[in-house]
Amino acid sequence: MASMIRQSRAALAACLLMGFMLAGCAAPPNGGRDELGVVEPWDPLENVNRVTFDANMWLNDNAIGPAAQAYRWAVPDYVQLRLRHGIENLGEPLIFGNDLAQARIKAAFTTFWRFVFNSTIGLAGMYDVATDMGLTRQTGDVGQTLYAWGVRQSPYFVLPLFGPSTVRDGVGLGVELWADPTGRVFDHADGGDANYAIGVVGGLDKARNLETLNELRKGTIDFYALLRSVWLQNRQAALDEAIGVTTNNMPEIP
Repeated sequence: MASMIRQSRAALAACLLMGFMLAGCAAPPNGGRDELGVVEPWDPLENVNRVTFDANMWLNDNAIGPAAQAYRWAVPDYVQLRLRHGIENLGEPLIFGNDLAQARIKAAFTTFWRFVFNSTIGLAGMYDVATDMGLTRQTGDVGQTLYAWGVRQSPYFVLPLFGPSTVRDGVGLGVELWADPTGRVFDHADGGDANYAIGVVGGLDKARNLETLNELRKGTIDFYALLRSVWLQNRQAALDEAIGVTTNNMPEIP
């Protein structure tokens, strides 16, 4: 199982990298923002993206959504919260590494101590004691790091299963899936099944937002365009944070 997981990560990373090279379209003017600073969609792959989007929505409606509902019904809320915190804690080393790569020393310092306190006092991260101590969870991913390193404009790209992204962030996700330090630890400890279980539980937990998305879908004619716009505005806030720019009044995304 562990070798299959490693192979799937490598395959995804290779496919995303190929997509990055194939999407060499002219960048939008003004850095992709209008005169008010709002991110304008750059979607040269829209036809392909809409097909992937429709497939994702079908999976959400017919497989992921029902599985997530069964998970919430079978697992008590208290246990769900403990598992959620534990899985989030496993992601802190990757955030720490990206914060360092972005020269966000304060964020890296906060993430380091979050991981230390939550892994010990918080019982392997099941309790988020760090937030109560004023150490809030930081952002930090490979897509952000690439942005901070100069890869600014990137086409919107809908990923199978993972949903809204950009080509740059998709490549970053592929790198993260391949190089995730926590996953490597489990692999070396012959814990490939643990990796698989963590991925499944984490996915089912995140799917709790599908009901909110479904409500949002009922009130719009073009759900694809609405979700694209909202996601891009929120993602830009995280990207701006990587270069020390504070972005306010971002619309909330479920």
